[in-house]
Amino acid sequence: MKDNDWKKRLNIVYSTNPDMQYESIDDEPEPQTLPPEKQKLKVVLDRKNRKGKDATIIEGFVGTDDDLKELARMLKTKCGVGGSTRGGEILIQGDLRNKVCQLLTAAGYKAKII
Repeated sequence: MKDNDWKKRLNIVYSTNPDMQYESIDDEPEPQTLPPEKQKLKVVLDRKNRKGKDATIIEGFVGTDDDLKELARMLKTKCGVGGSTRGGEILIQGDLRNKVCQLLTAAGYKAKII
């Protein structure tokens, strides 16, 4: 019984089949990270639901969460502001569209201000 970890089978009640192989639905592979020159990123200013404060959002990143966090870390340190990553988007505090776009194009990404 290779790869029969009990934590992966928490929602299975009981099976009498000795050859049963449990298949998890959420075992989808993460998308491969595209090289920077093939990425098409959109830089957007957002003011909604932020109590009047500006936020720069970078959309359109295709890749793993680790690579997204690494790109966000680079942008936050170069801009000297805070931010976060959520749902394939990078949120940078403040209206820094021009600076973020310049940093992304310098890193090899195709970035467009919308």
